[in-house]
Amino acid sequence: MSKLRIDVWSDIACPWCFVGKRRLEAALERFPHAAEVEVVWRSFELDSTAPREVDTSKSHAERLAKKYGMSVEQAQSRTEQLKQTARTAGIEFDFDHIRPGNTFDAHRLLHLAEKLGLQGAAKERFMLAYLSQGEAIGDPQVLQRLAVQAGLPAAEVERVLSSDAFGAEVRNDELQARELGINGVPFFVFDERLAASGAQPAEVLLGALNQAWNERAPAATALEEGAVCGPDGC
Repeated sequence: MSKLRIDVWSDIACPWCFVGKRRLEAALERFPHAAEVEVVWRSFELDSTAPREVDTSKSHAERLAKKYGMSVEQAQSRTEQLKQTARTAGIEFDFDHIRPGNTFDAHRLLHLAEKLGLQGAAKERFMLAYLSQGEAIGDPQVLQRLAVQAGLPAAEVERVLSSDAFGAEVRNDELQARELGINGVPFFVFDERLAASGAQPAEVLLGALNQAWNERAPAATALEEGAVCGPDGC
């Protein structure tokens, strides 16, 4: 029997996606067939028009308030709630030093990493760097360093960043997302048929794993939605 594949659409610049990653990992730790599961990280850009690096002269809360039409106080409250949720998943977000930017090149490198069997390591390194360590995820030099730290060969990383390699793969992931009606991430698809939207609790994801494992036959079922990041915010 082939491995049970979990396709996860997410963006490096998505806090809920990092929380969802940790919750999926927690579910897999409790899943008796985890060795027979393959996780594939699919590309989804929350803002494909973003520049390589966004002006950070204003605070994260100020930028958030302006972007989504809320008060700075509301943005700060929302951010603190998200940080508290992340801590329960073992993540310490640092929004004070976050450096937003375009994630297209990072997604291209994730496709290279998939080809090399290092996608999970690269995804973790990129998300941790951006959301917790103040790294500029849109800067090619930063991406080069982070990708090598994740185990990718420096020459291969440089080749991708200096070309349009894997750009078509990123766009294909995004096309599939549109066809599936995905407008918020993270979004999990188990065995190409069972969907879970949002950073669901580990128990929900474990239930989906068990269901997908026990029903290895064509079907289409959607679980209730959880917290996501989308064009209208997190």
